[in-house]
Amino acid sequence: MRLIDYVHQGGTIMYILVLLNIIGMTIILWKIFSLYSSKKNVLKIADEISNRFKNKIESKSLGEELQHTLAKEEVVFEINQLETGLNTVKIIASIAPLLGLLGTVTGILGAFDVISKNGLSDPSLFAGGISMALITTVGGLIVAIPHFIGHNYLVRALDKLEVRLENLVISKVF
Repeated sequence: MRLIDYVHQGGTIMYILVLLNIIGMTIILWKIFSLYSSKKNVLKIADEISNRFKNKIESKSLGEELQHTLAKEEVVFEINQLETGLNTVKIIASIAPLLGLLGTVTGILGAFDVISKNGLSDPSLFAGGISMALITTVGGLIVAIPHFIGHNYLVRALDKLEVRLENLVISKVF
């Protein structure tokens, strides 16, 4: 059986899962390339942040502790821009198993409906509902697992980048 046959057999919920998978994987790939570019240009980004920071505090006389805090806030602002879209990946990872479960319940309901109308004399009549239940469960997990992994990887990589940027900015400013 081809993959598209499984998707068709899973019904509307599988089409939703496929759409969510396309959206989520697109975001993950976009974030991986953005992160790679940022890591590659980390010194340039640190220089830009340092210059922005120096321009902001140039005319003000602030204590060193407050300057450190403001410098860290500049780095956090930069990292927040890189985090755009990660919440969507997290949401997809969270709801995909629930959608699979919804398909499971819908398929089982359909199977019981067939059983109540036709009895258990012909198992092939209710096999379609059971099949839909299993396919959507698997589909939900197949979508969720890589999204959880991608989200966790990207969050960890952004945390490391944030620490590195903070260290570089603070060393350039102070």
